[in-house]
Amino acid sequence: AVLPGTPPALPGPGPAAGPPGEEEEGFDFTEVVVHQVIHTIEFVLGSISNTASYLRLWALSLAHSQLSVVFWSKVMVGMGLATCRAKDSSLPVCAVALTAATFVWMGLTVGVLMGMESLSAFLHALRLHWVEFQNKFFKGTGRPFRPFSFADILAEESDGQ
Repeated sequence: AVLPGTPPALPGPGPAAGPPGEEEEGFDFTEVVVHQVIHTIEFVLGSISNTASYLRLWALSLAHSQLSVVFWSKVMVGMGLATCRAKDSSLPVCAVALTAATFVWMGLTVGVLMGMESLSAFLHALRLHWVEFQNKFFKGTGRPFRPFSFADILAEESDGQ
């Protein structure tokens, strides 16, 4: 029974299609199993690699917060407040010490943490490009890479004339 609106089946060659004398290649179950095992191993290793990479980013963010706490305790508490707690410090000395400690703390925090974050962003972009992109889309089956060169173009044009 054909449903209304469905196109009729096209007549085609049956299972014995092809030139006479040519045998069809058989189905090899072991080849399929080996192929699937290889893909499964690649998938598991890729998942572990991606998880480790994102754990690295998480650890770096924890390092940022801990470095900020260390800078605060060493510079603001150690330098600024220690000067204010001294017995012979006056209000202007305390204000200058806290202001100087604040600028030192801001400089250290911004300098070190921005440097680390820039490195993190660079490494993350590099990982995305080389690990994830290459694993998912790149197939090394194309033509060999030939860098752009005006000398090669001029040589091909002069050979063609």
